[in-house]
This record gives sequence, C-alpha cells and structure tokens, in this order.
Amino acid sequence: MEQDLEDILQRGGELYHPGFSIDCAIFGFHANQLKVLLLKVKNTGRWALPGGFMLKNEDVETAAARLLKARTGLEHVFLRQFYLFGDLARNDEAFNRQRLRKENIQASAEHWFLQRFLTLGYYALVDFAQAVPRPDYISEDCAWWDLHEVPALMLDHNRILDKALETLRLQLTYQPIGYNLLPEKFTMTELQCLYETILGRKLDRRNFLRRIQSYGILRRLDERRDGVAHKPPYLYRFDLPAYEQALRQGLNGAW
Repeated sequence: MEQDLEDILQRGGELYHPGFSIDCAIFGFHANQLKVLLLKVKNTGRWALPGGFMLKNEDVETAAARLLKARTGLEHVFLRQFYLFGDLARNDEAFNRQRLRKENIQASAEHWFLQRFLTLGYYALVDFAQAVPRPDYISEDCAWWDLHEVPALMLDHNRILDKALETLRLQLTYQPIGYNLLPEKFTMTELQCLYETILGRKLDRRNFLRRIQSYGILRRLDERRDGVAHKPPYLYRFDLPAYEQALRQGLNGAW
C-alpha cells in the first residue's frame, strides 16, 4: 500500500501499529563486493536503511516481506529477524517535527509520528541482478552502496547495519549462505570470495574447498567458466534440497 508522504504523516496513527517500525538491511553481492541497499530521505540529504510501519491488521513477517518487495520488487527471498532496537535515545523528535513542518502539518505532542518507536531489525539476502531498487514515499533515491563506503546514516541505522552484519557473519557458523546472493551457476572462487567478503578476512583455499564440499550442498557441473585467461574453472550450483535441509538443521564447524 503506497501513499504520499503527507497522507502517511496525517493518517499513520489510524493505519499503523503504534510505536513500532521495521528496518531492513538488504544485502546483495556484485563485483566481489557486499552491497547494502539504502534510501536517501527527502529534504534531508541523509541516507537510511529501507523500512516502514506495520499495519494494525498485519502480521510482522507479512509487513517485512511487503516492505522488502516494495523496495526491490522481489518475493520469497531469505529474510530473517535479528534484533529489536529500543533505546530511549534512538528517536529524534526535533528532526521528526521538522519533517512534519515541511509537509505543512501542525502536530501536537501526541502526534503518532513524534512518539517513541521500537524498531525490529531484519536482514535480507537478495540476488543483486534481479533486484530493482525503488524509492518509497519518504525518499528521493534508492541505491546500492559498497558496505565499506556506507556514510553516516539517520538515527541509529549504522548500529542496525553493524548488528545485521554481525548476525550474518554468525550465520556462516551454522547455516549455508550463497543461494540468495550468487547467480545460479558460479565458480568455487566466487563462492569463497563471497564468504571472505562477509567475514572480512582471507580463507585458505584448500581448507575452504574441503569444508564447503563436506556439507554436501554443492553440485559440480560439466561446464566451465568461459572467457578466463587460464584453465577455465568448473561451475557449481547449489543442491537446493540439501541446502534447505542445512538451513533447517544447521552445519558443523566455524570459519
């Protein structure tokens, strides 16, 4: 349900669950870089994580999936809760009041947009090539950023992003990662590069190969990568039933 900013600010108290928001760290992988999707908020020059509010008659998971689809056009992606942010200092009433004034909205101290908000953090892993970044009603731009180039974000969104990355790294110790971030066919080098980018450190190639193959989630194809200078490497794809079983039951061993 997309509406203009003025309508949202005027009627949000009627539509949305009070004092509750959702913020999502949406990760993609492109050109050997981990990317995160950010919104540039109108009339502020500031960037933020995509987010929004939960309708009063809506499940929280449904709300998160709706917000994700609105920003990327994607459905059925890897989407997980990871933390509830509720520090007293996370709201900026003066900033929010200024935004109301810019929309010519006269608000009392009880206005829904000026109240304290708890925000539930989600992280999503998406196919960079398939995602179509879309600004929302409060933003003028929506774009991918290299993770190491992310600017100072609004409110506590840098903390939310840091916590999402911490959780994603932890996931590598007990669940596979890659199906949502890599193309259908990939090389072992590309998969290792993804893991190294998330972890922020180099991995021994032989140890990586041995461990990732021990999980039984990969299928080597009778195809090789074209257009490389030396011996073309084999292509792989994930064995989806085995991959999904590993998501449910977990993996053994840490990176």
